[in-house]
Amino acid sequence: MSDDHTHVQEFFGARAADWDTRFPDDGPAYEAAVSDMGLRPGGRVLDAGCGTGRALPPLKAVVGASGVVVGADLTWAMLEAAVRAGRDRDGRLLLTDVAALPLRSGSLDAVFAAGLVAHLPNPAENLRELARVVRPGGTLALFHPIGRAALAARQGRQLTPEDLRAESNLGPLLADSGWDMTSYADEDARFLALAVRRG
Repeated sequence: MSDDHTHVQEFFGARAADWDTRFPDDGPAYEAAVSDMGLRPGGRVLDAGCGTGRALPPLKAVVGASGVVVGADLTWAMLEAAVRAGRDRDGRLLLTDVAALPLRSGSLDAVFAAGLVAHLPNPAENLRELARVVRPGGTLALFHPIGRAALAARQGRQLTPEDLRAESNLGPLLADSGWDMTSYADEDARFLALAVRRG
């Protein structure tokens, strides 16, 4: 396992137990982001880097009983927290690296990814792997429950021009990875970039 993976697992493993109580008011932002994805009943969607599974209930509510929701995360403690919260009822949980998904090419309609981009060791390559598992015309949602400036302030750091989630950086990164960005919102209350899988 790479040092990047070990670092991510240690970071999130140490925070898994109280993750949901630290951010108790994020639910409506998740629901709004999911509603903006244009998912339909019967859809097949992956929550990449699902953490404690906060997106799984709203995703399942949209795709319904005939749909499929999969939550993938690298950190066992996060998936355990998802099970404790009962969110495994809304999606199948996979302990796996989103850089090498055990899913068939083109098998999904959409990918939801909350707070994922900043933790990807090879963003272009990793976003290409997400593109691989999504059918042409499918959707990618890159989400965070607060915007870039608010997140930087919370973490006590400055925004830099190199920030991957800046629109001027994210658009070309997605384009190089098989996606076309269709909308971009970076507000205090949320960050949401939507992209469509090129054919």
